[in-house]
Amino acid sequence: PQHVKHSKEMDDNTQRKDDHKDPRVIAKLVTEGRYIIPYVPEGIYAELRTAYGRYCELTETKVRLENRITRWFDIHFPEYREVYKNPGAKTGMMVLRIAPLPADVLKLGAEGINQLWRGVKARGAGMKRAETLVAAAKRSTGRAGGDAERLDLWQMLEEYELVMRHLEQIQVMLEKLVAQIDGAERLLRIKGVGFITVAGFFAEVGDLSRFTDPKQIQKLAGLSVVTPDSSGKHNGQSEISRRGRKRLRMILFRAAMSMVKSNREMKMLHEYYTMREQNPLKKMQSLMAIAGKIIRVFYGIMKNGTEYDPVRLMTDIRRPGMDKNAA
Repeated sequence: PQHVKHSKEMDDNTQRKDDHKDPRVIAKLVTEGRYIIPYVPEGIYAELRTAYGRYCELTETKVRLENRITRWFDIHFPEYREVYKNPGAKTGMMVLRIAPLPADVLKLGAEGINQLWRGVKARGAGMKRAETLVAAAKRSTGRAGGDAERLDLWQMLEEYELVMRHLEQIQVMLEKLVAQIDGAERLLRIKGVGFITVAGFFAEVGDLSRFTDPKQIQKLAGLSVVTPDSSGKHNGQSEISRRGRKRLRMILFRAAMSMVKSNREMKMLHEYYTMREQNPLKKMQSLMAIAGKIIRVFYGIMKNGTEYDPVRLMTDIRRPGMDKNAA
């Protein structure tokens, strides 16, 4: 469809679309070989794509709900977040179901809150926490509310709890699906790589056997470096194409950030890219380069059936100073 859309103006210089024009345009594209056969995942990879897509939807919904709940507290009970930073804290949710507004908390009192927690034997909550919550309600500068504001918060909290339950279920499903991929356990043994990263990678890439070179995956993710635009004396800067699967690019970028923090070799690589004397990269450019490196590491481990080798990762980069730093 994309090729048809971009080439249909070449015949009559219009964007007109009808049953006579489209077949002619499509026939020309097929004759010239200007088309791409779409990849439709099957089996475990199809399940992974469905499950990971649902995981992404639930994560976005969770963030939206957390922002809405935070806004509600900013208006009606801003001091509550001094006591509970996490809106989904279980003991806090128990209080909010009965006393969401500061006036309700004061009416319930520290003793009433403590009795509420004792009734379900809540851990990590006692009289001291209850008194802290009541003290926060006393000095609250939030706007007074009524039944409509209470109902608004209760419904948001119910939605939040439901989303969290669904997230737990889908995470269990993703973990089971990843365990069924041959060799995936070798990727999970890499420091800084979790099952969500591996699940997302295979959900977007699919079966690795269809690729003959890791550069194909890099291009699929939109991480391939493209030639800059140039005209006359103007020469643009090289950049990544950003053409491909946006979600895969996001997964690899997050993996790069995680590994730079927790993986010694990737951290050294990031420092080298950003601090080398010749052509140092900016931090974002370095993370994109490391994302491409992660693709090559994943591809090599899965294709060759090898384990992650930190020494080989560093010695592959034959540049002055790297072997010395690695040692």
